[in-house]
Amino acid sequence: MVERSDYRIRTMSGSSSVSSSPTRSMLSTDPDVKTLDLTIGPPNGASSEAVGLCNPQMSQQQRRMLDLVNGLHSTGVQVDIDLPQIAVVGNQSAGKSSLIESISGITLPRASGTCTRCPTECRLSYSSQPWKCVVSLRITTDRSGQPLGQSRNETFGSTIYDKKEVDDRIRRAQLAILNPDKPAKSFLNDDEPSLTEGNFLTFSKNCVSLAISGPDVADLSFVDLPGLIASVGRGGNAGDIKLVEGLVTTYIHKTNCIILLTVACETDFENQGAHQLAKQYDPEGKRTIGVLTKPDRIPAGEEQNWLKFIRNEKEPLQNNWFCVKQPASSDLKNNWTWQQARQKEDEFFTATSPWNELEAMYVRYLRTKNLVERLSQVLSDLIAKTLPGIQREIEGMISKTRQQINDLPKPPPTNALNEVAKLVKDFDADIRRNIEGVAYKEGLIQRIRVPAEKFRRVIQKTAPAFKPYNDSGNVTRLADPEFLKQENDGDSDADEEDDEDEDDGATALLDESVESIYVNEVHARMTESRSRELPGNFPFVVQREYILDILLQWEKPTMWLCDRVFRILAAHTRELVHHHFATFGQGLLEQRVQLVMYEHLGKCLEAAKKKVVWLLKIEGEPFTVNNHYLADYKEKFLVYYRRARQDAKRKIPDSVPFKFLSPKRAKTSGNGGNIFAMPSAATDSTDPIKEALTALSRAGYPGLTEEDLPKLLGQDAMEPALEIMATVRAYFQVSYKRFVDNVPMAIDYELVRGGGEDVFQLLWGKLELDRPGAQEMCKDYAQEGAQVADRREELEKKLERLMLATRRLINSR
Repeated sequence: MVERSDYRIRTMSGSSSVSSSPTRSMLSTDPDVKTLDLTIGPPNGASSEAVGLCNPQMSQQQRRMLDLVNGLHSTGVQVDIDLPQIAVVGNQSAGKSSLIESISGITLPRASGTCTRCPTECRLSYSSQPWKCVVSLRITTDRSGQPLGQSRNETFGSTIYDKKEVDDRIRRAQLAILNPDKPAKSFLNDDEPSLTEGNFLTFSKNCVSLAISGPDVADLSFVDLPGLIASVGRGGNAGDIKLVEGLVTTYIHKTNCIILLTVACETDFENQGAHQLAKQYDPEGKRTIGVLTKPDRIPAGEEQNWLKFIRNEKEPLQNNWFCVKQPASSDLKNNWTWQQARQKEDEFFTATSPWNELEAMYVRYLRTKNLVERLSQVLSDLIAKTLPGIQREIEGMISKTRQQINDLPKPPPTNALNEVAKLVKDFDADIRRNIEGVAYKEGLIQRIRVPAEKFRRVIQKTAPAFKPYNDSGNVTRLADPEFLKQENDGDSDADEEDDEDEDDGATALLDESVESIYVNEVHARMTESRSRELPGNFPFVVQREYILDILLQWEKPTMWLCDRVFRILAAHTRELVHHHFATFGQGLLEQRVQLVMYEHLGKCLEAAKKKVVWLLKIEGEPFTVNNHYLADYKEKFLVYYRRARQDAKRKIPDSVPFKFLSPKRAKTSGNGGNIFAMPSAATDSTDPIKEALTALSRAGYPGLTEEDLPKLLGQDAMEPALEIMATVRAYFQVSYKRFVDNVPMAIDYELVRGGGEDVFQLLWGKLELDRPGAQEMCKDYAQEGAQVADRREELEKKLERLMLATRRLINSR
């Protein structure tokens, strides 16, 4: 019998032990981890069955860390973070079950089809209390394999104190795992429980957990995974091959998973897929510990091939290959005890060639007890190294998960009607605030102002282009009136090319460009229109027709402004609707509100168009009571046209703009005393204008001003035409200025302000929030999409696991 007292761990240097292997643990470089030297010697002469880190004084800290990691596993947080663990991997019939039995000291069920279909977790811990085993079901996924929030740890039956009862309890627990639709307790009470026909899982990620403690138990934790399948028999499911491989991969792909790879010596090494899978995820062999099983079945003459593994010459691993000898099936039928199995194992390696011929340095890689000690050391080192990082990782994931939850749309409210009412109220307030005006560049009013200014410039461009000279072709360029420039409103009577690039393409809204109207054309038109008027009098219809010609050009830009403001308002409203309602439910409420508001704005647009059409109609009859304004402009334009006409006769250079003469500008010389002459660069001590006015006063014409001087030149034949031109042009100034104010004001009142009027009442009625059944309807509005709901549930479950893991860490301090 191999006594447990033969192997213990103590902290010392220079001793020959398992840990002194040239192939050190992958984690033993951590300065905070003590070097564990495994030496032979009896502690107090006590005997035992299992082996491992069992010295309570030397491994107290390691035991606390192991308990903490086991506690973290029980929370299910291993789904989210990489926790240290040992995973037993191998092909079917590779001897995994026998290896687990030899490590844990219990007997596993041998019933076909059950013991390998779900993971079995073994948590072994030393205790001074009597031996006991607690079997639990750890449910981390639902029936479809989706992770739960907090894993469920359901105790399966009462505590076991007799090792003979363990295998039957495990068999029943595995059946309960594979039958999630049946109560787990039913498998405890049935005399002969079995898989429910047609309603059981082939495999499951949920596991059976064994918490074993006692004075003869090693401090170790590992999970036994289903054996890899090479093929399926008749009636089997070929998909199980990939299913099991995927289940194993979920464990061994993690960098903190120690892979305990079992390889049966009775089968060619190259034909055992478990090694290839382990090598895929641990290509350098840093976290894989190899175990050769069934050494008694090696074909004759092939023993040396397997010894190369023990010497780490073939497929070398950082923590080496081990070889164990477990009882055969016939031995199990003879009810061998655990002690007998360990004794027979020791006898096999002592008496059997070539194992008994191995160099002394490799003997430490034979026997189960040496394997367990190496597993304990590697797991302990790994936990000590990774535990601080695990805490930081959990804290970081909690923060990230909370942010991800906050980034999701709000969850469905408990009172959907109240929430919808609040959304409508907030939207109503926001749209009214935007209509009143907000102080930022992209505000609604700021965006509307751009087309309104464009509209003003376009209407301004419809001013009649009267020319106070004949269309003979030998004319000078007409300069802008100085009095219009002083108003600084952009009015212009200059030729079209001057302002071609100043209206931002606004003239494209006109049906045609404004053509020049020459004085001789005006004179001909008024002459042709005379009927019964006395000589020197001409019908008003001439002026009216010129005015109507102007008004005909106003309709297109006016309707353009209506449509343009509508598009801006509709787009802005659409943005506001999206801002307030997009995150509510699946978007059904937003869609309804968008339709209601678009219909509402469409009606407001119709009202606005009716109003501006009315404005166009009333402008069709020339009228004003602003007589002073009209007379003032007429006088200015008449003087402007008269002087321009005189300048044209003298062919004034184009580069000198015309201006009314003033005493300062009239100080010229060499102009023959012509009061209409352009200013000269030369100056003189006398002022011709003042001299002329003084002379006229002496001649009996007192009180004359500079503006009266052109009247002394005598009647121009085109004077009546100039009168008509000045009247029409003056009336344009009166009418266009009121029109470019009235149209935007009407649009603002009917469309913009009208669009934001009584929005709350409008939506309340259109959404039928005042009718019976509104609460249920709002619940439908609030129902979030399946994708968002699934994502929210996933994140909330993840946060739940992480928070529980955090509490475990805090309580362990």
